[in-house]
Amino acid sequence: MAKLVSKTYGDALFELALESGQVDVLYEEARKMLDIIQANENLVKIMNHPKIVVEEKQKMAEEIFKNRASREMIGLLTMLIAKGHFKEYSNVLQYFIQQVKEYKKIGTAYIASPVELSLAQKDSIRRKLLDTTKYLQFEFQYEIDPSLIGGIVIRIGDRVVDGSIKNKLARLTSDLVKTKLQMS
Repeated sequence: MAKLVSKTYGDALFELALESGQVDVLYEEARKMLDIIQANENLVKIMNHPKIVVEEKQKMAEEIFKNRASREMIGLLTMLIAKGHFKEYSNVLQYFIQQVKEYKKIGTAYIASPVELSLAQKDSIRRKLLDTTKYLQFEFQYEIDPSLIGGIVIRIGDRVVDGSIKNKLARLTSDLVKTKLQMS
């Protein structure tokens, strides 16, 4: 159900953004509101508290974001509160942000390597990804994973390119085991 809520409201916000010509504005607002909500545990606790009435939560949300967000974003927030779906607000915003990125052809690449990559290596990866994907630009998330031994692992959405030595050794071991079994 959580996925249905985030998709339903995220798609509605995306359609509104397209129709009103506010894709960039609502995208930036969504990113800021996501940061605010994720950084403020007390706000989340209050908005999810069962003993605080819905109208009070809506009023509080309107006051907090009155000069910080558009009426569209505040309207989304108060609607989710009214429907009892505030706990899904972060997921709705993340879904919307992902929709905008796809629309603007901005990819997110998660890159794992056993050591810190140099600027030249990062630039080479960026250029290769731009040449071989549909995206016009990328946001990169780098992670150091010493267990990879060498090489890199790149994940974009549900696609994974594993060029690590760890993976190559695992495949070699598997091939050797198969060969041994065939010889027996």
